[in-house]
Amino acid sequence: MVMILGCDEAGRGPVIGSLMIAGVMVEERKLEELKKIGVKDSKLLKHPKRVALSEQIKKIADEYKIIVVSPKEIDEAVESTSKQMNLNWLEAHKIAEIVNELGPDKVYLDCPSPNIKKFTAYLRELIHDDKIEIIAEHKADVKYPIVSAASILAKVKREEEVAALEVMTGQSIGTGYAANPICQKFLKENWDKYPEIFRKSWV
Repeated sequence: MVMILGCDEAGRGPVIGSLMIAGVMVEERKLEELKKIGVKDSKLLKHPKRVALSEQIKKIADEYKIIVVSPKEIDEAVESTSKQMNLNWLEAHKIAEIVNELGPDKVYLDCPSPNIKKFTAYLRELIHDDKIEIIAEHKADVKYPIVSAASILAKVKREEEVAALEVMTGQSIGTGYAANPICQKFLKENWDKYPEIFRKSWV
């Protein structure tokens, strides 16, 4: 019985809210089930479809885990003076946490770094079991259904958080990116009211 894990993130770029990193693990024979329900890169799906698929994925998965990385933790990594910590390395630590907890035989992940070899080597040092095979690629969320599944869970979790923030503040955050006019307005009006929801290293 070969266990396959897919990992991906959502919310890496926005100035508001958390970064979500998800892992979905299935027996190898279940990969076909993910294909049958129509999983694909979450960015290619509309919100209602993502939500529906996320529930189906959770039923198919043998195990899954979603890590919420707070704005404070992101700021600490981005502003770190250590060469051993930045946003990519922070993501590696979170992926390793998922891998070490779920214990797959093989891991597929969407590599956040332009240097795949370096990122894979760094991640390898963090994973307890050196027999686990790591396949890190760019656009893995498009190529591998197991990574698409993780992409969907991460994106839905991120959307849930954004919706909760908008309810809490009574305002739209727009795209959540600093260049977006709606987001800029939100930042000006809420920066001092809700400092914990912003990535201060982004602005």
